[in-house]
Amino acid sequence: MPTPFASPGSMNVDWEERWNVERLRTYRLGRARDALAASELGAVLLFDFNNIRYVTSTHIGEWARDKMTRYALLTRGGDPHIWDFGSAAKHHRLNCPWLRQENIHAGMVGLRGAVAPDAGLFRAAAREIRDLLRAEGVADMALGMDVVEPPMLAALNEEGIRVVDGQQVLLNAREVKSLDEIILLNTACAMVDGAYQEISEQLKPGVRENELVANVTKFLFDLGSEHVDNINAVSGERCSPHPHVFSDRIIRPGDQAFFDIIHTFMGYKTCYYRTFVVGHATDAQRDAYKQAREWIDASIELMKPGVTTDQVAKVWPKAEAFGFSNEMECFGLQFGHSVGLFLHERPIISRL
Repeated sequence: MPTPFASPGSMNVDWEERWNVERLRTYRLGRARDALAASELGAVLLFDFNNIRYVTSTHIGEWARDKMTRYALLTRGGDPHIWDFGSAAKHHRLNCPWLRQENIHAGMVGLRGAVAPDAGLFRAAAREIRDLLRAEGVADMALGMDVVEPPMLAALNEEGIRVVDGQQVLLNAREVKSLDEIILLNTACAMVDGAYQEISEQLKPGVRENELVANVTKFLFDLGSEHVDNINAVSGERCSPHPHVFSDRIIRPGDQAFFDIIHTFMGYKTCYYRTFVVGHATDAQRDAYKQAREWIDASIELMKPGVTTDQVAKVWPKAEAFGFSNEMECFGLQFGHSVGLFLHERPIISRL
């Protein structure tokens, strides 16, 4: 692929080099291993859906995202282990040759408390992890975790395992994207470009915000989206302050309307806004657009190696310019962030 800004077809083909799935898996696991080696941790235990995917390249559908029942372990110098939901483990053994067969386990610790802790699932999982840490020679080192349920943390502590923050290790790993990751991000964005064209054609008086959300959701899934995380559709008087959710409001003549489309393709997310006017823009709307464009362009101009996030934030207006009393109240309207498997990755840019 000649450029990292390419957005080829969403499928892979034999007659053109696009993104390379084996190279993607190897890169991500290599980054995670390097970040772990550079830390003071002996291993990372991962319950976050995206971190599990980054390290193991496994996925069983969005329904499982908030269940806290899948987990993965990566030790210094070791190969990743995955504990997955019931039949998913057998599926992985059949279909995931990049994982060691003996490292694929069926596992379940309680489905966010639906199975009470006194059933012993947390205790059994903690002991299994303890034994693996001992076998791989890292039992005396700290175990990093990204997210954790209190009973799981207690069970690990009872086994003498010292648990510390492991989020930063994985953030360090995910910080630098490979060519394949960038191509997937651009392909995800290409889908959203089409979605905004759909919105521009459908945005008219009498249409409701939720209808636009429904139509665009179908459009993205038809294009191959893995998951439509969120579509903010905000119009008219709802535009300020930003409510961060769509409603059933009916679009009216002269409305300003803005949208934020967050969707996932091959695990990689989008998050960018577009603003429209229903009819003709007023002078005030044109002035506001011009000012916003100047702030954005000034930010883009600063995006060069060696520039720090605070330098970028300095070209942005203060919270008071938006009618807020402090930067925390204004944060959701004025911050920049990277995207990847997570919606919010480094760098985060803000005046906070």
